Amino acid sequence: MISEQGRILEKLLSGAFICQISDEDGWRYLKNSGHAQAVEGYLNTLNRTLASCADGDVFFAGYQSLGDDERKVLTNQFQETAAGLLPLVEWLLLVQQAKADDVPLAQGQAIRLPELQTQIEDTPAYKEQLAKIARYRLFGSTSSEVDAQLKLVFKRLVDLGYLIKPNQDKQIYLATGKVEYLFDVLRFIDETESLSLAEQAEQAASQGSLL
Repeated sequence: MISEQGRILEKLLSGAFICQISDEDGWRYLKNSGHAQAVEGYLNTLNRTLASCADGDVFFAGYQSLGDDERKVLTNQFQETAAGLLPLVEWLLLVQQAKADDVPLAQGQAIRLPELQTQIEDTPAYKEQLAKIARYRLFGSTSSEVDAQLKLVFKRLVDLGYLIKPNQDKQIYLATGKVEYLFDVLRFIDETESLSLAEQAEQAASQGSLL
């Protein structure tokens, strides 16, 4: 049977983000400084490092040092992230507006799909926003029905790690720490908007804050 450290290493090396919402056991393990150092030591042998965001509450694997191959991978990852930002940001705004919240969605917050669907169906502007979001390549919906659009968008967001569905029998979703990472990416791009994507990717990695 694989050890807890081995399980966590597998998740990190697969590109997963570990937070209290997505993996509480793994998160508690990494919050222990001794365990984190052990994981860091193993990652270092693979030119990786244990990176974090959201004040150290969200963990992921980044590169320890950059060579030509790593730069290519980082540039591709950053371009993919940047390409998905618009639909993700528009979705975050739609959820915030439909829930009438003053603050953006944050790690641990619940989204009750039936309530959100009702708000969207009762507001023509929200229906238009959802239809636009669902048609983005990131989601790829071809349906004209709010119910189908929402289910596809939420399924995709679970697949991408931004949401989890703790109880498969209930239409309640929780935002994971990857949402916090998304806001970090947005802030970073805003601060370095004069740089090319390749330069942004390299600078982000050199700071140890992203990717």
